[in-house]
Amino acid sequence: MLRADHVGSLLRPAALLEARAAFSRGALSADVLRQQEDAAILEALRRQGDVGLETFTDGEFRRGSWITDMAEAVEGFAPQSRTMQWKGPSGGEEASTSSIVAGRLRARRRLTGHEAAFAVRHARGAVKVTLPAPSNFYVASWKPGVTDAVYGSRREMGDAAAQIVRNEISALFDEGVAYVQLDAPFYSSFIDESERARLRSTGVDPEAGILDAVAVDSAAVAELARRGRTLALHVCRGNSRSRWLAEGAYDSIAEPLFTTLDVDRLLLEYDSPRSGSFAPLRFVPRDRIAVLGLVTTKEPQLESPDDLRRRIDSATAYLPLEQLAVSPQCGFASVAAGNLLSEADQWRKLALVVEVARAVWGQ
Repeated sequence: MLRADHVGSLLRPAALLEARAAFSRGALSADVLRQQEDAAILEALRRQGDVGLETFTDGEFRRGSWITDMAEAVEGFAPQSRTMQWKGPSGGEEASTSSIVAGRLRARRRLTGHEAAFAVRHARGAVKVTLPAPSNFYVASWKPGVTDAVYGSRREMGDAAAQIVRNEISALFDEGVAYVQLDAPFYSSFIDESERARLRSTGVDPEAGILDAVAVDSAAVAELARRGRTLALHVCRGNSRSRWLAEGAYDSIAEPLFTTLDVDRLLLEYDSPRSGSFAPLRFVPRDRIAVLGLVTTKEPQLESPDDLRRRIDSATAYLPLEQLAVSPQCGFASVAAGNLLSEADQWRKLALVVEVARAVWGQ
């Protein structure tokens, strides 16, 4: 059983960020950029093994952000989206890296096929690939007067995105990827009161909207042939340059989400009081693992192992220890610029996750 997990994205080395900037300026060829990405990924895979992780990712090093693969690979997206109101360091308004839906969604190419093959070939163990959950597009990619010209409802548009994501998951499993994680930060829109008000202003009732969002994600995973593979959902409250979007406990979404979505693991942000108590864990079904995101990726300070063990013990009031695991609360670089800590801080935190998992579960 995997007890030390991680969300996937890693801080890009400075040389890789420089190479991507040069490529954007037309000063570097695609072949040279690919070589630099390959070299950086090989080093990241090595370091993940060195700290004791059993699941390996490519750090999302080939992406501009966690969500950009979808718009780059799928016809129908337009490069405009909502304005995000970030909280935390240098918070304020900023354009989202998501896109709106302006046409019928049709896959032009695989979303992550160019990423997965290299990682599977070179990782020491099981490979995880992250994908944006279809529910993100249900929340963030609908624009009145644009999207409704091609789809009759948010649900219809979300179901179209779900089919594309479902096909990608199936292809990844066929290619030997052991673990697929759907990232779903926009569930926080149904948690935070200001975000719920924003939904209402766009004509979405949050109580009905959460059911639609879960249904859209369920369409991507229900009865999917897994062949011993792992499916997971990661829920957070936004993560960009150590900032966050939303605050609030899981209570308003826990029952419809945790009890309905057919995944093996739920990776849940629990690194700060913004996340509320562990009480919503009581809704996690007995055949699922709740991965407690106790180690923050937003700050360099290293958590106390004793404090982490005490928090895990507190969670057992709602879910047995055998149904728990531990991880960082989110990725270290949901966008390429990364959070406000160093690579050395990042590796210390990942090593801490492994250390605590071994102390608690004896692995």
